[in-house]
Amino acid sequence: MTSVPLPQFPALSEKRSGAIESFSNNAVFSAIRDTYTSFQARRDALGLSNPGTVENVAKEVQRDVFLNNLSFSGLRADLTKAFSVAPLFQVSHAFSQGSQQIPPYAFLALFGTNKVFCQGNLDSDLSLSARFNYRWTPRWITKTTAQIQAASMAGPGGAQFSLENDYAGNDFTAQIKAMNPSVLDGPLTGIFIGSYMQSITPRLSLGLEAVYQRAAAQMGPESMISYAGKYKGDDWIASAQLMTAGGLQTSYWKRLSQQLEAGVDLNLQVAGMGAAQGGMMGGIRKEGVATFGAKYDFRASSFRAQVDSAGKLGVLLEKRVVPMVQITFAGELDHVKNSAKLGLAVSIEAAEEEVMQQAETIATSPVTPPF
Repeated sequence: MTSVPLPQFPALSEKRSGAIESFSNNAVFSAIRDTYTSFQARRDALGLSNPGTVENVAKEVQRDVFLNNLSFSGLRADLTKAFSVAPLFQVSHAFSQGSQQIPPYAFLALFGTNKVFCQGNLDSDLSLSARFNYRWTPRWITKTTAQIQAASMAGPGGAQFSLENDYAGNDFTAQIKAMNPSVLDGPLTGIFIGSYMQSITPRLSLGLEAVYQRAAAQMGPESMISYAGKYKGDDWIASAQLMTAGGLQTSYWKRLSQQLEAGVDLNLQVAGMGAAQGGMMGGIRKEGVATFGAKYDFRASSFRAQVDSAGKLGVLLEKRVVPMVQITFAGELDHVKNSAKLGLAVSIEAAEEEVMQQAETIATSPVTPPF
């Protein structure tokens, strides 16, 4: 029996490598690759830094100086127990009296590692809020939040869910966020936000944010685009955000000394009025609020004060009595409504000696926690 030689075919790996080599030698592909490499090299030579996000374009003023998220009224007492620092695990008990916005009691627990951060909050009104963050890579993080508001005298209650993906590059940040997305009623409903912030020079960064929302299937969709800009000086930062729906917000922050920093914010809203508001021909409604605030850091305390053109004056004093005890005093005076609010809070932090030593070691380490 005579054997017939079989034809020799090239291996699959040889075919694949040959195809890749021929594609890489293509003139069009080489031109695109060289252009991208040259652009990336010039980009790296500028030494640009990450500009942050569009929603935090004015955080130096609105979060670091102003009292937007710190002011309260009534009496508060917060007891925090830390079981470990790495990984982070602690629980808190919050008691409140004399405030319509804060429930009488709330329990909070949080757990965090280099990749995972979990936080849950349950109050005496049976309202639940939870947050879960997962870091896929050092640059990419997914954030989820869920809130279930029980019905009370303040409102009928409801539920809210949001999913957010953030990617932080060397000189840009991209965000995609969805709030209450649903397809159960047919068309896609919810609020969807996409933003991109890019550093143009070491001092200037520009951003764009687009919002698409549809409250219900029987309602039409709405969209809005806003443009953001931020410029950093040696000891000052100026930012602005322009909304196509008719709004402008500008902020200016300046460090006057090592302990003192100040900021001013201007929020202007311009909207058209219908016949019921502006007569047969309608009109344009202009509303604006200017706010000025300052923050002074003492050795063991911090004092904030702000005043706006709407007639509100607010102050906040945070005093660290001992390393584990902090006292906070808040006050607000509204000249237009002729009303005043006062708040006093005591925060006590408890931890074992081993946990305290672990916290001091992490605090002196150059590596900062990811969340």
